[in-house]
Amino acid sequence: MARSSPAPDLARSIYLLWGHHPSPGRSGLSVTAIVAAGIEIADADGLDAVSMRKVANHLGVGAMSLYAHVPGKDELTALMVDSVHGELYEDVEAAARAGDWRAAMKFVVAQNWALYERHPWLLDIRSTRPNLGPNISRKYETELRPLDGIGLSDIEMDAALTLVLGHVDSAARARRSTVRAQAESGMTDAEWWGVVSPVLSQVMVDDDLVLSARVGSAVGAQFNAAQNPEHALAFGLDTILDGIQARIDQR
Repeated sequence: MARSSPAPDLARSIYLLWGHHPSPGRSGLSVTAIVAAGIEIADADGLDAVSMRKVANHLGVGAMSLYAHVPGKDELTALMVDSVHGELYEDVEAAARAGDWRAAMKFVVAQNWALYERHPWLLDIRSTRPNLGPNISRKYETELRPLDGIGLSDIEMDAALTLVLGHVDSAARARRSTVRAQAESGMTDAEWWGVVSPVLSQVMVDDDLVLSARVGSAVGAQFNAAQNPEHALAFGLDTILDGIQARIDQR
């Protein structure tokens, strides 16, 4: 049997993202209300907790009534992702107003870092293809503008922004892992390190481990933890921006 083309579903999803919504029903149910309910559930309990039935219960309507507005969870998730990205910037010049391109990239990083903190379920979105909604598109425009005219080609601008955002994503994942570890163990990082550090100083006596013992001890003494996502974010960002500047200077 020939496989049906996904093109019509994809096109319908894009129209939905860009505001081509069915009219609200008699109950007042709308795409906007459904998306807001999905975000509330995801913020409280994670993305896996979001289902069409749970959203319907949250809104006090029958589950089938949702399908007249949103075809399914995939489309709802895309709408949720696009909606929360509308929180990032006032307008497309917001990043450019932050200062020179380096200051602008630091502003971009701070905005995305805070967004992940408010909506950690965004880290569970796994797709190699971009969400092409209006807020995601404006985000891309806003974050590219400070890079325009500094000496990078269009392809390099996209790659530089991707590198910066990927770094934020990685650091945000480390932060979420730290938060989860604390919740699951019932110990703060400082408490955990207070138990682990003296034991390690006794057992790590192999001469082959002298460097890792020294560096690990220095990190532990600095942060009272085995890692610090905030420091990793700042150090990595400076290194990335230095590399971009060096590339420009080589021209």
